[in-house]
Amino acid sequence: MPVIAVVDYDMGNLHSVCKGLENAGATAQIAEDADTIARADAVLLPGVGAFDPAIQHLRSRDLVGVVKEAIVSGKPFLGVCLGLQILFDGSEEGKEPGLGIIPGTVRRFRSEPGLTVPHMGWNQLDFTQPEIPLWQNLPAHPWVYFVHSYYVDPINPEVRAATVTHGSQTVTAAIARDNLMAVQFHPEKSSDLGLQILSNFVTLVERQQPALSR
Repeated sequence: MPVIAVVDYDMGNLHSVCKGLENAGATAQIAEDADTIARADAVLLPGVGAFDPAIQHLRSRDLVGVVKEAIVSGKPFLGVCLGLQILFDGSEEGKEPGLGIIPGTVRRFRSEPGLTVPHMGWNQLDFTQPEIPLWQNLPAHPWVYFVHSYYVDPINPEVRAATVTHGSQTVTAAIARDNLMAVQFHPEKSSDLGLQILSNFVTLVERQQPALSR
């Protein structure tokens, strides 16, 4: 079974993510140090909470460098929720610079009549990169579970893999670029379709293992 490092930087409960990966056929390894991340076959960067503390916690554990190295190395990499947002240059939520892996900014939903922020609950995805491995064996417009007040706004629209519409605002719900994928929603809370997404990620890791071991 592939080993997937789930980065632990004190920003959210890791149990449900690990359980989802294990149900999908992987060995989930909670990673608090660089060596565990470096040795893993793939990396999942979760996160719940605010932008600035997330970046501060990553830096305090000396994990910024190894996270960037994992992406550059070609390992399959999946960001979830806050783990998507901190890949960007910065956020309107805070002052800390992000990881700067994807050029762009994290923005807050605009106020509009009848709009609830945070965007919380089930909503449908619209795929903009429908052929990526993460979306295989899913319906055309799957329902997934969101909890967020901020969304990513990439400079290059081609990195968007899916969008979601909340009120009158259509925003980025997922990105994909080479081995890097990240989603704003919570697959571990998205029932059978979320498990399928995690299973798709595990399948991708399994296919990449021979190449990464050469």
